[in-house]
Amino acid sequence: MNYNEASQRFAERMKRNYPSGTRIELIQLNDPYTTIPPGTRGTVRFVDDIGTVHPAWDNGRSLGLVPGEDSFRKLTPEEIEAENYTESPVEQDGGMKL
Repeated sequence: MNYNEASQRFAERMKRNYPSGTRIELIQLNDPYTTIPPGTRGTVRFVDDIGTVHPAWDNGRSLGLVPGEDSFRKLTPEEIEAENYTESPVEQDGGMKL
């Protein structure tokens, strides 16, 4: 297998593993000028043809992640559920906001 085939297979694997909408968390970004701190979460927008993961970070940034250079992980279903869980004051007091 040549370099181009290996790169193409890697990019396809990244696209399968991180489809659009996947929630991720940054562990470490290998960029001394970034304003995205470790622990920041985001949603994958797309993975490009070289395997760079492009998320929309929750802090409004949009810097891509280079696998092998940057560290990140998928959120578990439990973590995603916890993110989505919010109590609504409307439900607590019978329709009146507190």
